[in-house]
Amino acid sequence: MREDHLETLRTALAPYPWVYTAGAVVALLLAAWLANWLTKRVLLRGIQRVLRATSMGTAQDQGMKLRVIPRLANVVPALVIAAGIAVVPDLPPQVVTVVHALCQAFIVLTVALSISRALDLINEVYERRPGARNKPIKGYLQVAKIVMFVLVAISIVATLIGAKFLHILTGLGAMTAVLMLIFQDTLLSLVASVQISGDGRIRIGDWIEMPSQNADGDVIDIALHTITVQNWDKTITTVPTKKLISDSFKNWRGMRETGGRRIKRSIYIDQRSVRFLGDDEAARMRRFTLIDAYLDAKAEELRDWNARLAERGAEPVNRRRVTNLGTFRAYVEQYLRHHPRVHQQLTLLVRQLQPTAQGLPLEIYCFTNDVGWVAYETAQADIFDHLLAILPEFGLRVFQSHSDAPLDVNLRRVDDATPSSSTW
Repeated sequence: MREDHLETLRTALAPYPWVYTAGAVVALLLAAWLANWLTKRVLLRGIQRVLRATSMGTAQDQGMKLRVIPRLANVVPALVIAAGIAVVPDLPPQVVTVVHALCQAFIVLTVALSISRALDLINEVYERRPGARNKPIKGYLQVAKIVMFVLVAISIVATLIGAKFLHILTGLGAMTAVLMLIFQDTLLSLVASVQISGDGRIRIGDWIEMPSQNADGDVIDIALHTITVQNWDKTITTVPTKKLISDSFKNWRGMRETGGRRIKRSIYIDQRSVRFLGDDEAARMRRFTLIDAYLDAKAEELRDWNARLAERGAEPVNRRRVTNLGTFRAYVEQYLRHHPRVHQQLTLLVRQLQPTAQGLPLEIYCFTNDVGWVAYETAQADIFDHLLAILPEFGLRVFQSHSDAPLDVNLRRVDDATPSSSTW
């Protein structure tokens, strides 16, 4: 009965042969869509439920696995089209061959992309190991990806032109030396572009600093051979793409994403102004409300220490006392912790560095909560304006060379016993 209906339909459509062919093509596409829908809605949901029901890794591992499986699911409709295109009536053999080749190429590319995602999954799982930082495998996986995609590209080309894979591979092997000489810069730039786009080391809008290429500004364009940087003086620098792989550079994107810009600057203290504070001076320091807790803790600590010394009958020279430099250092730290423009979640410290001929460096290390250039410089200047102005309140002086100070010279004549000998 079914054959009679098909024969009747074919007889009715005999004057319009293309309608029957078009209907068969539409039916094939619908079958491919249905296979794709069933695979993703039924199979993938079933796999997802199985992963959630079992203890196969954490939720993050399951999510990464489910990113690999949907890519493989795209193979199903391609297989349906590749198998069904041959039974579509009245199609030219050339069309069947081309469609079959395209389906094969799509399947190979889909499998390669799935393997690439699986390699990313392996790297993510490996990086959670305690010793992953000491022995990273990301570079090896990238090499494996490059080799795989080169072989996939050769396979796709061989499939589309109807040649054998080994013949093309042998021919490319013989032409490799010539291609490397002719297209050396292009190949190096291509590899660099793939690596840059893969690991995201450079993006449009990044601020990079590369002294070897006189580049210090924002990236405004990324091309195959060059990366264009607009420097802060509004000049344009073009950096060869391969240089970003072979040479070192600094990318300030991390600073912008963190939301804090570092201040690392020292005040050079004249070491001759460092001294102990007397009791009355220590009491006057309580005018600074920021260091009340420091002075209380320090007073209790020193009182206990000195009491133990007195019990042992030690000389008064062994007593510990508060210094003006230590008190100033505590004040600077508390001042920064209460400053509205200082990022409180990032590293903040005030420390002494190795003394030099220019004095004792007291380094301020903190981050502003605004990464904009103008706001950063304003906050930094505001901090050091205040610290330099309040420094004398602690009995300290800033070291400064007086190279332009006036020099007073008084000359007088010295007469010797011998009248004929005199000096100035």
